[in-house]
Amino acid sequence: MKIGLIRHFKVKRGYPNSIVSSAELMKWVDEYEASEVEENEVDLNGVEWKSCYSSSMRRAEVTARSVYNRDIIFLDELREIPLSPLFPSRMKLPLFIHLTAIRLAWWFNHPSQAVSKKEVFEKINKVIDRVMSEDQDVLIVGHGGVMMFMRKELIRRGFSGRSFRRPENGVVYVYENKEG
Repeated sequence: MKIGLIRHFKVKRGYPNSIVSSAELMKWVDEYEASEVEENEVDLNGVEWKSCYSSSMRRAEVTARSVYNRDIIFLDELREIPLSPLFPSRMKLPLFIHLTAIRLAWWFNHPSQAVSKKEVFEKINKVIDRVMSEDQDVLIVGHGGVMMFMRKELIRRGFSGRSFRRPENGVVYVYENKEG
C-alpha cells in the first residue's frame, strides 16, 4: 500500500512585512486563505492513485482537483493548524518571533491556541486509520504542518518514504508500507 502526501500549490499571497502586529498577522492570514495559487505540473510518481482525500481549505481543493480527476473526499480533519497569536494586537514584532511563539505555544498546549496538539494528533490518526482501511494506494492533499505530523505517524506505523523538513508545494511524497 502506498500513501502519497502532497502539499497544496504555492499561494500567490506572499508573507507580510517583517515587522507586524498580531492584528496585521491575522489580516495576512485572511488574505492568505483567500489567495489564488500558482499551479504547477505534478509528478504522481507513476502511481495510479485509487482514491484521494483533501483538506477542505480552498488552496488544497484547487490542488486536489488539478492532480486527481475522479471523486475527492474533502475532510476538515486535514485543514491547516490555525494560527493564534500570543501578543497584544497592536504590539509590532518581527514575523519570525510571532511564528516561533505561536509554534511553541501550540507545542506546549498553551491555552491561547485554538486547537490543541492532542486534537491535531487525534484528527491525523483518524484520517490515517480511514485511509489504511481502504488497503489501496491513496493520495492525500494537505498543508505543510499537518503533513509533517502525518509523515511521523506513517513512519511509526511501518511506512517508509522520502524525508522533508518543510514539504515543497505541489510535490508528492510517497510512503509505502514495508509489509506490502
